Amino acid sequence: MIQFLRTFWFSLSASLLVIIVCLVRLGAEALAPLVTLMVIEVTFSFDNAVVNAKVLKKMSPLWQKLFLSVGILVAIFGMRLVFPIAIVALTAHLPWREVLDLALNNPLAYAHNLEIAHPTITAFGGSFLMMLALHFFMAENKGIHWIDTIERPLQQLNKWWMPGLITAAMVGIVAVAPFNHHPVDTIMSGGLGLLTYILIHGLTIYIGKRTETTSKLAHYTGWAAFVMFMYLELLDASFSLDGVLGAFAITDDVILITAGLGIGAVWVRSMTVSMVRNGTLDAYRFLEHGAHYAIFVLASVMLFAAWYEVPEALTGIMGVGLIIASVFSSNRFKSQKA
Repeated sequence: MIQFLRTFWFSLSASLLVIIVCLVRLGAEALAPLVTLMVIEVTFSFDNAVVNAKVLKKMSPLWQKLFLSVGILVAIFGMRLVFPIAIVALTAHLPWREVLDLALNNPLAYAHNLEIAHPTITAFGGSFLMMLALHFFMAENKGIHWIDTIERPLQQLNKWWMPGLITAAMVGIVAVAPFNHHPVDTIMSGGLGLLTYILIHGLTIYIGKRTETTSKLAHYTGWAAFVMFMYLELLDASFSLDGVLGAFAITDDVILITAGLGIGAVWVRSMTVSMVRNGTLDAYRFLEHGAHYAIFVLASVMLFAAWYEVPEALTGIMGVGLIIASVFSSNRFKSQKA
């Protein structure tokens, strides 16, 4: 319990504070949608926490604290409030002040404009996350396989350009398909997501090589840590894009959505830090695999959203199911080795 409180005291305090403020300002009827949004964000973003933990454990304790403090402000206000407003302003060709006014005073119109931006959002997030999943499964130095029949053939395609080629092909197929009424948006946003990942991934590789050759430090610091920090923020943005859209099915109150998803994001980040401190990825051999399978499912759903809109609940359940299965497989492996 003491260890739990040390890790999650901030999440507990922030949750309690937000619940009290929402009850005072919005009334008791705000409690149910607020808690629902918090639970959805935590449940459906567990794969995000797993991937974040892999990156965060390479960062110094100072940057881990910044990830929980400064980073969470970016996650709450930047990715779950400002970013959707910016997307609506760009796609609807409206001044950002007008979009902000819609978000605060006419949430139905704001939600409608956000729905119009849906093809742009899902194509970007889908291509970015697809690159992330494929890079993991096609990595040359990936020595552990969870599902051999899938992962060994994929690893044989371990050319540096293969994840980009496959992702570009998927974006192209979705763009030219007759069911897609936004082919230009799909191509442009999907291509931007692909290029963004290539840029960030290239920087992390470069920084990794520089760190290995010029420093004996166990953690990234300075410029290297800053780039990794921004990479984590981009990951968080990609994972949260679809969640912001789906939140309007629960409530049309933008402030309530930001509060609920934001507190959920705080818990996800605390879970990430807990995984780093407790060595969870080392203890559960296939957990990272389960997370990347879940990411692949999410990326596929986002890319093919132009054809068929899979309910977010189903996507989340599939993702959580894959992660739970990977935990059971990890425990079984440990039992067999014992």
